[in-house]
Amino acid sequence: MSLHVTPVSLQDALQPNLYIDGAFREASKGEVLDVINPTTGTKMASVAAGDASDIDAAVQAAHRQFEEGAWRRLSGADRGKLMFRVADLIERDLNLIAAMEATDNGKPVGMAANVDLPNTIDTLRYYAGWADKLEGRSIPTAGAFGRPTLSYTIREPLGVVGSIGAYNAPTMYIGWKCAAALAAGNTVVLKPAEEAPLTSLYIAKLFAEAGVPNGVFNVVSGYGPVAGMALLRHPLVAKVSYTGGGAVGRLLAKEAAELLKPITLELGGKAPMIVLGDADLDAAIPFLAMGLFANQGQICAAGTRILVHRSRLDAVAEALGTVAKQQVLGDPLDAATTMGPLTTQRSLDRVLGYINTGRSEGAKLIAGGERVKRDGYFVQPTIFKGHNDMRVAREEIFGPVGVLIPFDSNEEALQIANATEYGLNAGIFSRDLRAANLLARGIRTGAVWINGFGLIDARLPWGGVKASGYGRENGAAGLDDVTHEKVVTTLL
Repeated sequence: MSLHVTPVSLQDALQPNLYIDGAFREASKGEVLDVINPTTGTKMASVAAGDASDIDAAVQAAHRQFEEGAWRRLSGADRGKLMFRVADLIERDLNLIAAMEATDNGKPVGMAANVDLPNTIDTLRYYAGWADKLEGRSIPTAGAFGRPTLSYTIREPLGVVGSIGAYNAPTMYIGWKCAAALAAGNTVVLKPAEEAPLTSLYIAKLFAEAGVPNGVFNVVSGYGPVAGMALLRHPLVAKVSYTGGGAVGRLLAKEAAELLKPITLELGGKAPMIVLGDADLDAAIPFLAMGLFANQGQICAAGTRILVHRSRLDAVAEALGTVAKQQVLGDPLDAATTMGPLTTQRSLDRVLGYINTGRSEGAKLIAGGERVKRDGYFVQPTIFKGHNDMRVAREEIFGPVGVLIPFDSNEEALQIANATEYGLNAGIFSRDLRAANLLARGIRTGAVWINGFGLIDARLPWGGVKASGYGRENGAAGLDDVTHEKVVTTLL
């Protein structure tokens, strides 16, 4: 795959400053954060590190636009046209943005170009189409005081929406966390992950180029405890959406509860991929491998628990072990690379720590298990054989580490699948669609994929239950989280 992006053009495209009220500016105190290239472990750029005063400036601009500006007052069709234009510009610059994402995040450039960016574009266009279709309801009642009434509802935007994304898919979060809010007439302040802020800052330029009014979309890079917490706590922020780790999510939820502020939380998972005894392994293995290894396992929905009917356990172990050993680890800009580095040194240390834990727990190593001896944050794709009580089978690792777990019946598979604090997604592989769908009904999770994995779409709601969080993004349900239904009743 050739993207025709040179290091020089990539460097020239870097945008180091905050985007507030339609203009790029340095952080108020001149502070910066270093962006590390995970392939080399060296600094590739510095960007502005916004603090509470920068967040305040962005929120004030977004609030001013919401209260006094044109965005909320535009017709839905006109808002949609501007969102379509942003999507077109992202599509125009897809190769450049994909290369920037791969360099910043570490994912193979092909994944960025063929998965992340198309999903972002599709999500923006999907919600652009919704912008003029936010309808209210007419509700018949028995009347009041002996007189008839006319009652109807209006779907209204909330105001300023604060969006806090994770480092694993920065570009996709612009679609998932901002598109529905913008379509409904809200304004947005986005705080991208400090580990991978470059694509968000670049795309801010495209919002400006598209003619989106000042203050509608703002990007403040910075550290989570400083900028992210300031965004949550700001009194003019009507709602917050966060994707990231459970510990931070719980802290944000506590703060939001004190402020009586709605928050959407997507906090990761420990997804089971269930291989029933009759599964077509030739068809299943590529999806099992993708579910486990895509984006270096740095996906909240990664299928890191592979539940396999005991009669197929050896075959699955051999096949996945072979796939793991075939992965080409290297520069994410190289078309031959199938797995890049983890995004940070901290991620590498955590993943290696879990691999050592798996060994100490007595899990049998099928493949991988070592750091790759080269610069950067590379770790071998790793597969264990074990049981569901092991830490490597219960805790989110956020790296390319999976555990094969045997079962003897569909009932046992269901029990194991549900024996987790998480509930984001699951996969089932079987030729018996009746059995698979009945099993899907019993799994306590937000999404189930049958005979496939990673089957996301802008039209399908996404979110979890239990420790995977609450609220929904994408699909029509995503609009419910960024609007409220006002009731108007007239006594006739």
